Amino acid sequence: QVQLVESGGGLVQAGGSLRLSCAASGRTFSNHAVGWFRQAPGKEREFVAGITRNSDITYYDDSVKGRFTISRDNAKNTAFLQMNSLNAEDTAVYYCAAGLSPTRQRHLYTYWGQGTQVTVSS
Repeated sequence: QVQLVESGGGLVQAGGSLRLSCAASGRTFSNHAVGWFRQAPGKEREFVAGITRNSDITYYDDSVKGRFTISRDNAKNTAFLQMNSLNAEDTAVYYCAAGLSPTRQRHLYTYWGQGTQVTVSS
């Protein structure tokens, strides 16, 4: 069992940066890949980034490639999403999820956090 809690969201001006954290409880966090997703009002939840269990491979949606960086620290049971050059289209609730692989398919993730709001003002 893994419980996930996101933090670090907030209000930021366009062009600014935020760093989201995903703190995991349980001793099996390092056995799971991690994905970050986001959901804007009226839209489907979409894949943002994913990272393998040992951080050897990362994946990004084209919309965030070059601006966002996913990472994790298994010793601290925490995953991160560094977000730079934010724009209004990045406004959404951001969720972290844990599963067997860092896939874009959200139904393949077993555990989800409650989400953290990111609002980018233009």
